[in-house]
Amino acid sequence: MKKVVVILFIILFNSCQYFDKKAPDENALLQEELQKVNWKQVDQYPSVASCDTILDIEAQKQCFFQFLTETIQARIGIDTIHVLYPELDTIAVKVTINPDASLLFETQKPTDSISYDIKVIDSIIQNRLADFPAVEPAIKQGIKVKSQFVLPVILKVTD
Repeated sequence: MKKVVVILFIILFNSCQYFDKKAPDENALLQEELQKVNWKQVDQYPSVASCDTILDIEAQKQCFFQFLTETIQARIGIDTIHVLYPELDTIAVKVTINPDASLLFETQKPTDSISYDIKVIDSIIQNRLADFPAVEPAIKQGIKVKSQFVLPVILKVTD
């Protein structure tokens, strides 16, 4: 009987050490996981309805950027801009897509020798793109995230 009690005591004494171990710190685990994530890339690019059926990620991305560029070019009133700035053939537009699917368009400062009034161009862009088609935001780790990029919008003027 003494042997059984001693063995039980040894088992209980040795098993207590498993209860002394501390649980990992939640913040430390979170920080470790966050450092593994590449925040410069998204898992899924923003998309529009006409590109959603494309399964290839790269082709879907190309479809989205082509749709965005063509839609902006068609809507910004090329004639108006051409009258104001006939020498202007390209403008850079920064597009921001927020997690709530709201869009923001901003004209960027010119990088070439042609100067123009950003406020005037920006006003035209804001006015013409106010009812832009719905865009689904980018996704990172299963969460909708904000994305930004600058598009060169070519102003094609046919004479």
